[in-house]
Amino acid sequence: MPLSEFGDAWPGGVPVQAHGMDADPFFAGEGDLGFARQVVESAERGELFLYPGDQHYFADPTLPSYDPDAATLLLSRTPAFLGVVS
Repeated sequence: MPLSEFGDAWPGGVPVQAHGMDADPFFAGEGDLGFARQVVESAERGELFLYPGDQHYFADPTLPSYDPDAATLLLSRTPAFLGVVS
């Protein structure tokens, strides 16, 4: 889906991050990756993070799809994104 369905660009001054696995059939295979790239490219502060793998719910430790390395990296990026000082 094109970003234009929601407006001309991501709202100014609002940071955005997109996280997904590079071989996830839902994220990479169904067009979500293309949409994520559009959003990130249109944002003043946008970042796209791709992790190696094919799982969709890779950050949930209660699921068999959990990937501890990717989840740790995703969660290490979250405080900086939210502006939390540790």
